[in-house]
Formats: sequence, C-alpha cells, structure tokens
Amino acid sequence: MQSGWIEIVFLAMLAGFIALRLYHVLGRRTGHEKPVSDAFRPAGAELSRPEPRAVDREPAPLIELPGDIDPKVRPGVEAIAEADRTFSVPAFLAGAQGAYTMVLEAFWRGDTEALSELVADDVLADFVAAIEARADRGEQLDNRLLQVDRARIVGARMNGMMAEVTVQFDAEIVAVTRDSEGRVIEGDPNATVETHDVWTFSRHTTSPDPAWLLIATDEVAA
Repeated sequence: MQSGWIEIVFLAMLAGFIALRLYHVLGRRTGHEKPVSDAFRPAGAELSRPEPRAVDREPAPLIELPGDIDPKVRPGVEAIAEADRTFSVPAFLAGAQGAYTMVLEAFWRGDTEALSELVADDVLADFVAAIEARADRGEQLDNRLLQVDRARIVGARMNGMMAEVTVQFDAEIVAVTRDSEGRVIEGDPNATVETHDVWTFSRHTTSPDPAWLLIATDEVAA
C-alpha cells in the first residue's frame, strides 16, 4: 500500500516537471501573439494589400453646340451634360421637334389622352380647358403642320436635379377653324402661317426614363 502512494507522488512530480519544461519552451500566451501565418513571413515583410484607388468622376464630354446658339446658353447646357452624361444637343433637338409635332397634332384633334403622356399636369390642364371651350362653341380645328424651319435652344439650366431646356420652334402651318357644319369660320385652307413657339421641356437627370415633359409654352412675335 505504501508503495502505491510513493508511485502516485512520483507520477505527480513527473507531470509537474514536464509542465515546467513546456512552459519554458513554449512560453505563456498573453493575447498579443502574432498569427500562426506570421511565422512563415520574413521579419519586416508586410501582407500584400491592393492599393485603394480613388474613383474620380470623369469630366463631362465637350459639348458641340450649333453655330447659331446663344453663347449665354452654353453654361446651362454644360451643366445639364455634367448631370446627365447621356445628354446630346442634336439628339435632344430631334426629340423635341418630334414632341412639338405630336403635341400640336394631339391638341388640334382634342386628344387629351395622348397629351397626358407628353406634357406636365399644369400644361395639360390648360390644353384641356382650351379643348373643352372649343367643343362648347361647336368648333373644330383643321390645322396642319407643314414643316419646322428651325428648332434652336434659347435657354437651359439645372433646377435642382431637373434639367430644363427651352426651345424656339419656327414653323409653317395651315390654321383653319370650322364650325359644327364644317364651314370655315377662321383662317384660310390655302394660306401658310408662320409660327414662333417657345416651349420648355424638363427631365429628372437621374431617371431611367429618357422622356422629357413639356412644362411651359409661349410664343414670340414674328
């Protein structure tokens, strides 16, 4: 029995001796040790990390303006191009001329549904009021757009995030008003009338919808 106690004491002393040796060889963890992977990196070497790249906004492309454009308009056009990199003066004018034709023809035939897709609410309200007044008088328009002689930008600006561009349309039309019986009460079916309309179009520059809405109409003297 006594030899058993001696054996236990001996084994305990041996375990303590081994633990002490491990302590001196491995050291004590303090929480500040380098990761295991650091042991395979030469002293002073740093992990390879990609250098952060500054994302610079590219300058807006140079805007080529028609020769007859007012130089005062250029800053506004350039501001719009900076906000909307898809903006192109030729493409805008082509679209504006198409919208001019569609709006006039929809108004002349009294198509308020078509107008609602092309103009802002307050402009639509004015058009609807004119159409209804015309209907109350029993009148109908027999107008025709013969051609647009010129469409040019006469104003441009950023209004917050909204781009606003004003275009003057110089056109030739036939303007005839008929009564409920189809008789001409105003205008001449064989005469050409020159018109000079000034319309303002607007679009949110961050919208995925490329459409511009008509937000104001005016006219100038010939």
